[in-house]
Amino acid sequence: MRIDRVGADDVEVVLPLLRAYCDFYEGAPSDEALRQLALTLVDDPRHEGVQLLARTEDGAAVGFVTVYWTWSTVRARRLAVMNDLYVVPSHRCQGVAAALVVRTVDVARDHGAVALSWDTRADNSHARALYRRLGAVEATDWVDYELPTDP
Repeated sequence: MRIDRVGADDVEVVLPLLRAYCDFYEGAPSDEALRQLALTLVDDPRHEGVQLLARTEDGAAVGFVTVYWTWSTVRARRLAVMNDLYVVPSHRCQGVAAALVVRTVDVARDHGAVALSWDTRADNSHARALYRRLGAVEATDWVDYELPTDP
């Protein structure tokens, strides 16, 4: 398996994976909005973030991860937020997700982030088991909230 940063030539390849991820989480952005998101990351990885694409030896795209950069005031350090992790069903439980997370930790470290953080749905037991195997710690001291900005 090969894991590379998504470049301009990979945007059309990663789009079906982005759509599948959105479908899994019942999100419905347009294909054009997803394309623009991917192109924004390609155009400004230093400030915006990056996407990584996992491919099999024969070049088939089987998974992706998206990481965004932010800051922690209480740490006074940069953080990496793994916002998306998706592996096509036919390649799950074969090490693809683990490899993507490990590579994302490397990318975050190279970018100067003190930690990689993420969340997942509470009922995603397979993902939570993987994260525990990788040594991730559940951040139970915090509760996530969201306040819509649309009127």
